[in-house]
Amino acid sequence: MSHTTFKDWPAMGAGLIPAIKELHKGAPGVMKAFREMGSAAHEGGALDPKTKELLAVAISVAVRCDPCITYHVEGARKHGATREEIAETLGLAIYMGAGPSAMYAAQALEAYDQYTDQA
Repeated sequence: MSHTTFKDWPAMGAGLIPAIKELHKGAPGVMKAFREMGSAAHEGGALDPKTKELLAVAISVAVRCDPCITYHVEGARKHGATREEIAETLGLAIYMGAGPSAMYAAQALEAYDQYTDQA
């Protein structure tokens, strides 16, 4: 299946490897702990590996992390996620991107009103 290309996601993931290695050299303790946290998060449990990767895809989109997207989309694909499952996951990411914006917008308006009442 051919698609129009906006970004080269596999190249992005591969291109980050040297930078990540440098980060491991510069902050070995923190990066070791980060690796261990990732391993713990991916351990078997109530959620299967594909579901965990789909959750990571949704969060990656919601927090706007391109490298996270490339790593977790490929992780989900490797664990058997279909294009339809990725698309449905992205629908939830879109919803959760908009929902929090609405909640913060309500709070921003409330802040304005409180400052106005105080003035």
